[in-house]
Amino acid sequence: MSVRPEFWLFLAAMTAASIACRFGGFWVMRYVAITPRLEAALKATPLAVMAGIVAPAAARGSWPEWIALLAVLAVVRVAGSETAAALVGVAVVALLRSGQLPP
Repeated sequence: MSVRPEFWLFLAAMTAASIACRFGGFWVMRYVAITPRLEAALKATPLAVMAGIVAPAAARGSWPEWIALLAVLAVVRVAGSETAAALVGVAVVALLRSGQLPP
């Protein structure tokens, strides 16, 4: 299996864009005063991003997505870890779609 040269160019461009966005954000935030309101907004951002990813998938999805959503809610409630919950949700959807778990 060979990789086309355009892939490496695309990968380098996307890597540079990602690094520029991250460093740019750190650079800009050096000049911003962190107020309690801004701190609350920054802390809420990961949850908002996850909701923006999950909501359309759940709305358009079928039973694997709904079962995964219930599993995610259970993991967050029990373990309190959003990362673990996201991994469990992805695993449940993948297993249900592959037919490895019974419906």
